[in-house]
Amino acid sequence: MNIAIASGKGGTGKTTVSVNLASYIAENEKVVLTDLDVEEPNSKLFLETELFYKEDKFKMIPEWIENKCTLCGICQKVCNYHAVIQLGPSILVFPELCHSCYACSELCPTNALPMIPVKMGELSHYKNKQLSFIESRLEIGQEQAVPLIAQTIDYVNEKFTDEVIKIYDSPPGTSCPVIEATKDADFVILVTEPTPFGFHDLKLAVETMKELKKEFGVVINRDGIGNDDVFKYCIQENIPVLAKIPNSRKIAEIYSSGELIYKQVSEFKEQMESIRSFILNIKKQGGKL
Repeated sequence: MNIAIASGKGGTGKTTVSVNLASYIAENEKVVLTDLDVEEPNSKLFLETELFYKEDKFKMIPEWIENKCTLCGICQKVCNYHAVIQLGPSILVFPELCHSCYACSELCPTNALPMIPVKMGELSHYKNKQLSFIESRLEIGQEQAVPLIAQTIDYVNEKFTDEVIKIYDSPPGTSCPVIEATKDADFVILVTEPTPFGFHDLKLAVETMKELKKEFGVVINRDGIGNDDVFKYCIQENIPVLAKIPNSRKIAEIYSSGELIYKQVSEFKEQMESIRSFILNIKKQGGKL
Protein backbone atom coordinates (compact mmCIF):
# COMPACT_ATOMS: atom_id res chain seq x y z
CA MET A 1 0.00 0.00 0.00
CA ASN A 2 1.81 3.10 -1.28
CA ILE A 3 0.47 6.51 -0.23
CA ALA A 4 2.12 9.61 -1.66
CA ILE A 5 1.49 12.93 0.05
CA ALA A 6 2.03 15.80 -2.37
CA SER A 7 1.08 19.43 -2.93
CA GLY A 8 0.93 21.84 -5.82
CA LYS A 9 2.97 24.40 -3.89
CA GLY A 10 5.33 24.46 -0.96
CA GLY A 11 4.28 25.46 2.54
CA THR A 12 0.81 23.93 2.49
CA GLY A 13 1.48 21.51 5.35
CA LYS A 14 2.50 18.41 3.42
CA THR A 15 5.18 17.40 5.91
CA THR A 16 2.86 18.19 8.83
CA VAL A 17 0.32 15.72 7.49
CA SER A 18 2.98 13.14 6.58
CA VAL A 19 4.75 12.90 9.95
CA ASN A 20 1.59 13.08 12.05
CA LEU A 21 -0.31 10.57 9.91
CA ALA A 22 2.58 8.10 9.84
CA SER A 23 3.14 8.37 13.61
CA TYR A 24 -0.57 8.02 14.31
CA ILE A 25 -0.95 4.90 12.16
CA ALA A 26 2.24 3.44 13.68
CA GLU A 27 0.50 3.27 17.05
CA ASN A 28 -1.43 0.26 15.71
CA GLU A 29 0.51 -1.17 12.77
CA LYS A 30 3.80 -1.03 10.90
CA VAL A 31 4.40 2.04 8.76
CA VAL A 32 7.26 3.28 6.60
CA LEU A 33 7.56 7.03 6.18
CA THR A 34 9.95 8.16 3.45
CA ASP A 35 10.99 11.77 2.91
CA LEU A 36 11.43 12.16 -0.85
CA ASP A 37 11.90 15.92 -0.74
CA VAL A 38 15.59 15.16 -1.14
CA GLU A 39 16.64 18.76 -1.77
CA GLU A 40 15.32 19.84 1.62
CA PRO A 41 14.17 16.89 3.78
CA ASN A 42 12.76 17.96 7.13
CA SER A 43 10.47 15.15 8.34
CA LYS A 44 13.19 13.95 10.73
CA LEU A 45 12.81 17.15 12.78
CA PHE A 46 9.49 15.86 14.14
CA LEU A 47 10.42 12.23 14.80
CA GLU A 48 12.24 10.55 17.68
CA THR A 49 14.03 7.72 15.92
CA GLU A 50 17.38 5.94 16.07
CA LEU A 51 19.70 5.51 13.12
CA PHE A 52 19.62 1.93 11.84
CA TYR A 53 21.49 2.12 8.52
CA LYS A 54 23.16 4.68 6.29
CA GLU A 55 24.70 4.55 2.84
CA ASP A 56 25.97 6.80 0.07
CA LYS A 57 24.04 6.92 -3.19
CA PHE A 58 25.71 7.24 -6.58
CA LYS A 59 24.79 7.97 -10.15
CA MET A 60 26.82 6.88 -13.16
CA ILE A 61 28.53 9.55 -15.28
CA PRO A 62 30.68 9.02 -18.42
CA GLU A 63 34.39 9.78 -18.19
CA TRP A 64 36.26 10.63 -21.39
CA ILE A 65 39.47 8.69 -22.05
CA GLU A 66 41.31 10.80 -24.58
CA ASN A 67 43.81 8.21 -25.84
CA LYS A 68 40.98 5.80 -26.77
CA CYS A 69 38.81 8.36 -28.55
CA THR A 70 38.70 8.65 -32.35
CA LEU A 71 36.41 11.73 -32.29
CA CYS A 72 33.75 9.90 -34.32
CA GLY A 73 31.00 12.09 -32.84
CA ILE A 74 28.56 9.29 -32.03
CA CYS A 75 28.38 10.24 -28.35
CA GLN A 76 27.24 13.77 -29.14
CA LYS A 77 24.62 12.55 -31.60
CA VAL A 78 23.00 10.06 -29.23
CA CYS A 79 22.90 12.27 -26.13
CA ASN A 80 19.41 13.76 -25.89
CA TYR A 81 20.40 15.94 -22.96
CA HIS A 82 23.49 17.64 -24.47
CA ALA A 83 25.59 16.29 -21.62
CA VAL A 84 28.30 15.14 -24.03
CA ILE A 85 29.56 17.44 -26.79
CA GLN A 86 32.51 17.45 -29.14
CA LEU A 87 34.48 20.69 -29.10
CA GLY A 88 37.35 20.58 -31.56
CA PRO A 89 39.73 17.77 -30.56
CA SER A 90 38.03 17.24 -27.19
CA ILE A 91 34.91 15.62 -25.77
CA LEU A 92 33.33 17.58 -22.93
CA VAL A 93 31.09 15.90 -20.35
CA PHE A 94 28.62 17.95 -18.29
CA PRO A 95 27.69 15.80 -15.26
CA GLU A 96 24.84 18.15 -14.25
CA LEU A 97 23.02 17.40 -17.51
CA CYS A 98 23.70 13.67 -17.62
CA HIS A 99 20.71 11.36 -17.03
CA SER A 100 22.83 8.20 -16.78
CA CYS A 101 21.17 6.61 -19.81
CA TYR A 102 24.45 4.89 -20.84
CA ALA A 103 23.84 5.65 -24.56
CA CYS A 104 27.14 7.42 -25.13
CA SER A 105 29.10 4.78 -23.23
CA GLU A 106 27.41 1.73 -24.78
CA LEU A 107 27.54 3.04 -28.34
CA CYS A 108 31.13 4.31 -28.24
CA PRO A 109 33.03 2.01 -30.66
CA THR A 110 36.32 2.38 -28.76
CA ASN A 111 35.03 2.30 -25.15
CA ALA A 112 36.33 5.83 -24.61
CA LEU A 113 33.43 6.82 -22.34
CA PRO A 114 33.24 4.34 -19.44
CA MET A 115 30.63 5.10 -16.77
CA ILE A 116 31.99 5.93 -13.33
CA PRO A 117 30.10 6.39 -10.03
CA VAL A 118 29.66 9.92 -8.67
CA LYS A 119 28.16 10.49 -5.23
CA MET A 120 24.82 12.27 -5.47
CA GLY A 121 23.56 11.95 -1.89
CA GLU A 122 23.00 9.90 1.25
CA LEU A 123 20.22 7.59 2.38
CA SER A 124 19.50 7.14 6.09
CA HIS A 125 17.19 4.54 7.64
CA TYR A 126 15.82 5.20 11.13
CA LYS A 127 13.58 3.12 13.41
CA ASN A 128 11.20 3.67 16.32
CA LYS A 129 9.07 0.65 17.28
CA GLN A 130 6.55 0.15 14.45
CA LEU A 131 7.63 3.28 12.55
CA SER A 132 10.47 3.09 10.07
CA PHE A 133 11.70 6.36 8.61
CA ILE A 134 13.78 6.70 5.44
CA GLU A 135 15.42 9.94 4.43
CA SER A 136 17.58 10.79 1.43
CA ARG A 137 19.51 14.01 1.15
CA LEU A 138 20.91 15.37 -2.12
CA GLU A 139 24.58 16.32 -2.11
CA ILE A 140 25.22 20.05 -2.25
CA GLY A 141 25.88 21.06 -5.86
CA GLN A 142 23.96 18.17 -7.40
CA GLU A 143 21.36 19.31 -9.92
CA GLN A 144 19.03 16.33 -10.29
CA ALA A 145 16.75 15.01 -7.58
CA VAL A 146 15.03 12.33 -9.68
CA PRO A 147 17.80 9.66 -9.62
CA LEU A 148 18.08 9.86 -5.83
CA ILE A 149 14.29 9.70 -5.42
CA ALA A 150 14.17 6.63 -7.67
CA GLN A 151 16.92 4.85 -5.73
CA THR A 152 15.25 5.70 -2.42
CA ILE A 153 11.95 4.18 -3.54
CA ASP A 154 13.84 1.09 -4.74
CA TYR A 155 15.40 0.76 -1.28
CA VAL A 156 11.99 0.94 0.42
CA ASN A 157 10.53 -1.68 -1.94
CA GLU A 158 13.48 -4.00 -1.33
CA LYS A 159 13.32 -3.74 2.47
CA PHE A 160 9.56 -3.75 3.06
CA THR A 161 6.75 -5.95 1.80
CA ASP A 162 3.58 -4.71 0.12
CA GLU A 163 1.65 -5.46 3.30
CA VAL A 164 3.29 -2.53 5.08
CA ILE A 165 1.75 0.91 4.62
CA LYS A 166 4.32 3.08 2.87
CA ILE A 167 3.88 6.84 3.09
CA TYR A 168 5.97 9.05 0.81
CA ASP A 169 6.44 12.72 1.70
CA SER A 170 6.84 14.02 -1.84
CA PRO A 171 8.53 17.18 -3.11
CA PRO A 172 6.22 20.16 -3.72
CA GLY A 173 5.11 21.28 -7.17
CA THR A 174 4.27 19.36 -10.33
CA SER A 175 7.70 18.88 -11.94
CA CYS A 176 9.82 15.77 -12.55
CA PRO A 177 10.65 15.00 -8.87
CA VAL A 178 6.92 14.90 -8.04
CA ILE A 179 6.21 12.63 -11.01
CA GLU A 180 8.93 10.22 -9.85
CA ALA A 181 7.67 10.27 -6.26
CA THR A 182 4.02 9.59 -7.15
CA LYS A 183 4.11 7.45 -10.29
CA ASP A 184 3.93 4.13 -8.41
CA ALA A 185 1.58 5.30 -5.64
CA ASP A 186 -1.70 3.48 -5.04
CA PHE A 187 -3.24 6.71 -3.79
CA VAL A 188 -2.12 10.35 -3.65
CA ILE A 189 -3.10 12.81 -0.93
CA LEU A 190 -2.90 16.41 -2.14
CA VAL A 191 -2.46 18.90 0.69
CA THR A 192 -3.66 22.41 -0.05
CA GLU A 193 -4.79 25.60 1.65
CA PRO A 194 -7.92 27.70 1.00
CA THR A 195 -6.12 30.67 -0.56
CA PRO A 196 -5.93 31.88 -4.17
CA PHE A 197 -2.35 30.55 -4.48
CA GLY A 198 -3.33 27.24 -2.90
CA PHE A 199 -6.35 26.91 -5.18
CA HIS A 200 -4.35 27.73 -8.31
CA ASP A 201 -1.59 25.21 -7.57
CA LEU A 202 -4.08 22.55 -6.42
CA LYS A 203 -5.67 22.63 -9.87
CA LEU A 204 -2.24 22.07 -11.43
CA ALA A 205 -1.61 19.13 -9.09
CA VAL A 206 -5.04 17.66 -9.86
CA GLU A 207 -4.39 17.83 -13.61
CA THR A 208 -1.02 16.15 -13.06
CA MET A 209 -2.58 13.28 -11.10
CA LYS A 210 -5.26 12.86 -13.75
CA GLU A 211 -2.56 12.68 -16.41
CA LEU A 212 -0.81 9.98 -14.37
CA LYS A 213 -4.19 8.21 -13.92
CA LYS A 214 -3.82 8.27 -10.15
CA GLU A 215 -6.60 8.06 -7.60
CA PHE A 216 -6.33 10.98 -5.20
CA GLY A 217 -8.00 12.98 -2.48
CA VAL A 218 -7.49 16.38 -0.88
CA VAL A 219 -6.62 17.54 2.62
CA ILE A 220 -7.44 21.20 3.27
CA ASN A 221 -4.97 22.66 5.77
CA ARG A 222 -5.45 25.94 7.65
CA ASP A 223 -9.17 25.70 7.03
CA GLY A 224 -10.86 28.99 7.91
CA ILE A 225 -8.54 31.39 6.12
CA GLY A 226 -9.19 32.58 2.58
CA ASN A 227 -12.47 31.39 1.07
CA ASP A 228 -14.42 28.26 0.09
CA ASP A 229 -13.20 28.04 -3.52
CA VAL A 230 -11.05 24.96 -2.85
CA PHE A 231 -13.87 23.06 -1.16
CA LYS A 232 -16.40 24.02 -3.85
CA TYR A 233 -13.93 22.93 -6.54
CA CYS A 234 -13.47 19.51 -4.90
CA ILE A 235 -17.25 19.02 -4.72
CA GLN A 236 -17.65 20.09 -8.33
CA GLU A 237 -14.88 17.78 -9.54
CA ASN A 238 -16.01 14.90 -7.31
CA ILE A 239 -12.69 14.87 -5.46
CA PRO A 240 -12.91 13.36 -1.95
CA VAL A 241 -11.96 15.78 0.84
CA LEU A 242 -10.26 13.52 3.37
CA ALA A 243 -9.77 16.09 6.12
CA LYS A 244 -10.10 19.77 6.96
CA ILE A 245 -7.41 20.88 9.40
CA PRO A 246 -8.40 24.11 11.18
CA ASN A 247 -6.32 27.26 11.13
CA SER A 248 -5.04 27.31 14.69
CA ARG A 249 -2.36 29.25 16.53
CA LYS A 250 -1.87 26.31 18.90
CA ILE A 251 -1.20 23.96 15.97
CA ALA A 252 1.31 26.45 14.56
CA GLU A 253 3.09 26.73 17.92
CA ILE A 254 3.34 22.95 18.31
CA TYR A 255 4.63 22.58 14.74
CA SER A 256 7.23 25.32 15.23
CA SER A 257 8.46 23.46 18.33
CA GLY A 258 9.10 20.32 16.25
CA GLU A 259 6.44 18.28 18.06
CA LEU A 260 3.67 15.98 16.82
CA ILE A 261 0.36 17.81 16.74
CA TYR A 262 -2.12 14.93 17.00
CA LYS A 263 -0.86 14.07 20.49
CA GLN A 264 -1.84 17.50 21.81
CA VAL A 265 -4.81 18.68 19.71
CA SER A 266 -7.86 16.42 19.71
CA GLU A 267 -9.44 18.07 16.67
CA PHE A 268 -6.26 17.47 14.69
CA LYS A 269 -6.20 13.85 15.84
CA GLU A 270 -9.76 13.41 14.57
CA GLN A 271 -8.66 14.56 11.13
CA MET A 272 -5.75 12.09 11.16
CA GLU A 273 -8.22 9.34 12.05
CA SER A 274 -10.39 10.39 9.12
CA ILE A 275 -7.44 10.01 6.75
CA ARG A 276 -6.33 6.74 8.37
CA SER A 277 -9.79 5.23 8.01
CA PHE A 278 -9.90 6.24 4.37
CA ILE A 279 -6.48 4.67 3.70
CA LEU A 280 -7.32 1.43 5.50
CA ASN A 281 -10.56 1.19 3.55
CA ILE A 282 -8.59 1.49 0.30
CA LYS A 283 -6.15 -1.14 1.56
CA LYS A 284 -9.00 -3.58 2.26
CA GLN A 285 -10.24 -3.06 -1.29
CA GLY A 286 -6.86 -3.89 -2.78
CA GLY A 287 -5.68 -0.31 -3.32
CA LYS A 288 -8.78 0.84 -5.22
CA LEU A 289 -11.57 3.24 -4.24
